[in-house]
Amino acid sequence: MRGINVGGNGIIKMADLKTAVEKAGFTGVKTYIQSGNIIFSSAETDTARVEVKLEKTVLSTFKIESPVVAVNRTHLAEILAQAPPEWEKDDLRRYIAFIKAPVTAADIIGDFEVKEGVDSVQAGNGVIYMTTTMEGLTKSKLSKVMGKPSYKLVTMRNYTTAKKMLELMDK
Repeated sequence: MRGINVGGNGIIKMADLKTAVEKAGFTGVKTYIQSGNIIFSSAETDTARVEVKLEKTVLSTFKIESPVVAVNRTHLAEILAQAPPEWEKDDLRRYIAFIKAPVTAADIIGDFEVKEGVDSVQAGNGVIYMTTTMEGLTKSKLSKVMGKPSYKLVTMRNYTTAKKMLELMDK
């Protein structure tokens, strides 16, 4: 989910979110940290339908409009496997911007400004991979994307969080 419990906005307790998602008919519901990460099972395989159902559930239950990007286990595993090889370095801050379809990485990657030698962005399948060197954090230009309309079409997750989500899906 995008924009949940960030900067004092869209405040939802994860236990309440879990209950709402269960009431919407999803099973095996788990949440991870406080930023709208939900793991569940569903008979519905169309991620667009899952997104709509979850968006309606959050709006009707919590009166919050929160765009949802649903990623199944197979796609998440592909996203993580295709992360740039340099991501194994310890001196990088690594994020994945999950993109709400039908928008693609090619449509919006130009909105992600980079500082040469500090930032990098790469398009992936439904995502944009972003890094900033630890020594260059104060020089990064990646945060400028927040002022672009395309920012509302993505939800960003730390690489470590995405790996943990896959691990939890496998349990």
